[in-house]
Amino acid sequence: MATLYGKTYTRQELLQHVGDIAQLASLRPVELVNGSERGVRALEFRTGSGFSFTLLQDRALDIYDASHNGCALHWHAPAGAVAPAFHDPHDIGYLYFMAGGLLNTCGLTHAGPPEIDEEIDEELGMHGRIGAIPAKNVGYGAEWEEDEYVLWATAEMREASLFGPNLLLRRSIYTRLGQSRLWIKDVVENQGFDPAPLMFLYQCNIGFPVVSAGAELRAVINHVEPRDKEAEPHIDSFEQVEAPAHPYAEQLFFVDHDPDARGMVNVALVNPHHHDGNGLGVYLSYPKAELPYYTHWKMLDKGVNIIGMAPGNCLPEGRSSARHNDRLKIIAPGESVTFHLELGVLGNQQDLAAFETRLQEPQAE
Repeated sequence: MATLYGKTYTRQELLQHVGDIAQLASLRPVELVNGSERGVRALEFRTGSGFSFTLLQDRALDIYDASHNGCALHWHAPAGAVAPAFHDPHDIGYLYFMAGGLLNTCGLTHAGPPEIDEEIDEELGMHGRIGAIPAKNVGYGAEWEEDEYVLWATAEMREASLFGPNLLLRRSIYTRLGQSRLWIKDVVENQGFDPAPLMFLYQCNIGFPVVSAGAELRAVINHVEPRDKEAEPHIDSFEQVEAPAHPYAEQLFFVDHDPDARGMVNVALVNPHHHDGNGLGVYLSYPKAELPYYTHWKMLDKGVNIIGMAPGNCLPEGRSSARHNDRLKIIAPGESVTFHLELGVLGNQQDLAAFETRLQEPQAE
């Protein structure tokens, strides 16, 4: 059943109060028309709880805008939702194309800095190609399933080249009336006849007002490793958010989380002081068996001010480094690999307290 405005409704009870359920929750296709965003197709979701988000069909069905009760949850890059025709796959061209938004997908065969994979003499641009591939076979809708009203979208993105990998990503994203969370299911299938690298990473970009002084990362942490000498001096305070400063050298930390008894990692960025102490946060929940690595990105430079929460089957180190460190995953011909991610809002002190209680539950042995 749907919970709205502090009350729980069955389907029939709720429909007595509206002429069209879209009055409360809706999914609307739109098209962006301004500047370099022109032609980008999008899907706008409203759940009725105050939670809304936008999927970019022409950017791998990634999540762009996201807000809760008018407060932004996401971070936007200066370039905006650039159309895929402007994507430069070489070197650091990604930085001119990066949209930001609540979720960027990195992969499918490379995630990390640009490099030359000397083993096969292939140039690899930053964070791979999948985030610039338009979706096809897009489906979307909103429908009742007994007393639950479900809003959903599905799509396929193919990363393939002649004489190279042929990987198909099937993405499903859905939410429900009255919910302040969404669920993602991604299935990557190797439709080629040779093994292929599989580097898959969810780059979740959290911005102001969640990212402001006093916010912090909350999780059950087993171990933290700084990426480099820039991050090393800050390891004891990596989970804390400071006020923006300039200049600011980006810091990356590789975090090993303890999963709960169900094998799920629960991690949140919370700002307990937001809005007169009401609190605001964004959380992720996902199976550690599917996404064993987590990267925490702090870039609190003035005019940037982002915290990146990035679970993946890899670290954003690049294909060569992953291979050298025996971390490179390989997907066999005909094999399918599935990833799940729940992404949601902690919208008040009660939500923050409930998340803290979840972190206190028994962890997996």
